[in-house]
Amino acid sequence: MKLLDALVEQRIAAAAARGDLDDLPGAGAPQALDDDLLVPEEVRIAHRILKNAGFVPPAVEQLRALRDLDDDLATVGDKAAQCRLRARMLALDMALESLRGGPMVVPHEYRRRIAERLSERAAGEPGHPALSAGAA
Repeated sequence: MKLLDALVEQRIAAAAARGDLDDLPGAGAPQALDDDLLVPEEVRIAHRILKNAGFVPPAVEQLRALRDLDDDLATVGDKAAQCRLRARMLALDMALESLRGGPMVVPHEYRRRIAERLSERAAGEPGHPALSAGAA
């Protein structure tokens, strides 16, 4: 993905150097960052009300929880606790994927069993080494 990002940046820089980006509508004006252009018009008001009331989409809550678990993982030295944190991260990641509506490469039931197994290992084997990213 970094290659694609670099290519896009290169093309944007070339267009700016040629002057292709001069005189665009709204040039020099502040951007309306609170505008919901990507939200369908028929649900914009509902989204705005929810946003103003402090509600966030479940995906955002789960991303925050994953970030917090990752921060916790960096500070925990106990292998069993690390294993439990990784199991919770896996479960959150699977739930997040289902919210995205992305392809389920691994069936849900199998994923649930993996998460349970990781939790059992963390709880039942006090000296169990922390799982690597590729182990399951």
